[in-house]
Amino acid sequence: MLEIFNENTLLKVKNSDNKVIVVDTVNKKVSIDDFGIDYPGEYEKSWILSEVFEYEQKLFYAIHNEQKLIMVIFDEVNEIKEELLEFFGDVDVLLVAWTKNMQKLIENIETRVVIPFGEGKDVLLNTLWQHKEEISSFKLKQEMWEENTEYVNLAL
Repeated sequence: MLEIFNENTLLKVKNSDNKVIVVDTVNKKVSIDDFGIDYPGEYEKSWILSEVFEYEQKLFYAIHNEQKLIMVIFDEVNEIKEELLEFFGDVDVLLVAWTKNMQKLIENIETRVVIPFGEGKDVLLNTLWQHKEEISSFKLKQEMWEENTEYVNLAL
């Protein structure tokens, strides 16, 4: 089971072994168990595999943890090409900095759970008629059978 929560503007994803993925929403950085991931490539730390893809000089993060694919997007893109969509694959959790132009990308990614962050978080949730109360943490169960995308309003 994965637990996703906020701690001082840091989104954290903790797995059942208490290993933590940290998403710094302000500085646009990702680390796994205190190991910073700053450049394109593949990384493995504490049995957590990650891949960083560069597109339009922006980094996109794919993190495989407990048989789940977690994607992190900090920046919007100008043009969505097949090359970018192939990188995403079958996403379980999408952590995304919401901007007005990001909706097009989100619509092209098949994901089970979307957790928006940033200044436009409430705009996204309202635009999609997702009027959910803020929660302090979200627990992702091992088995996910949802056909529809679930939007999570995580307190930040």
